This record gives sequence, structure tokens and C-alpha cells, in this order.
Amino acid sequence: MGGSWWQQLGLVMAGGALGSALRFVIGDAMLQRFGQGFPWGTLSANFIGAFAAGYLLVWLQQRGGNVTLLRAFLVVGLLGGLTTFSSLMLETLVFARSDRGGMVPLYLGVSLVGGLLLVWLGARLAEAAR
Repeated sequence: MGGSWWQQLGLVMAGGALGSALRFVIGDAMLQRFGQGFPWGTLSANFIGAFAAGYLLVWLQQRGGNVTLLRAFLVVGLLGGLTTFSSLMLETLVFARSDRGGMVPLYLGVSLVGGLLLVWLGARLAEAAR
């Protein structure tokens, strides 16, 4: 295993802090731009994270050798802090309990299909970059 457990934990924590800060910045920018009618910030953070996850999966595999510390920082930490499954679920519940319940299938559908498409695109881009 590359790096000690404590090194990996420190990198996960540092990456998580950066990812959470990035999620906050994205969410605030989307809120300022588009208002509260739709959770654009969560959708954007999840889409960015999906694309980056696909790219990093292939990029890390291509590096060969031990990428444990990079994976800890970038995937578990940064992307773990950036992406927002719990926010997706909470916002879905808020939609369902409000007069916007009809948006639930749209939001979940766009999130899942868009996320799958972007993780695939990220992986293809990384493969093409080698």
C-alpha cells in the first residue's frame, strides 16, 4: 500500500476540504445566477465530479505503479467533497413535499443520465489523451 494510513487520511481530509469549498463556490455562483427555482449548484457539482471521476479513473490507471496517495487526495477526498449525493436526495425530498413535486423525475433523470454520460466522456477523454 502506498503511503501510510495517516498520510492517506491527511490527503483525504485535505482533498475533502478543497472539494467542499469548490462545491460551495459552485453552488453560490449558480444560486446568484439562476435563483432558487432549481438546484443548479448541486447538479453542476455532481456533473463536474462525474466527468472528473471518469477522467481520473483512466488517468490513474495509465500512470501505473502505486497511485494510492493520488487516489486518496483526488478521488476520495476532492471528488468526495465536491459531489453531493446527500444534497441530491434532500433536494428531491424538498421537491416532492412542495408544489414542485412534478420536478422529481426530471431532476433525478437529468442527474443520473447526465452523470453517466459525463463519467463516460471523462474516461474517453483520458484515453484519447494518452
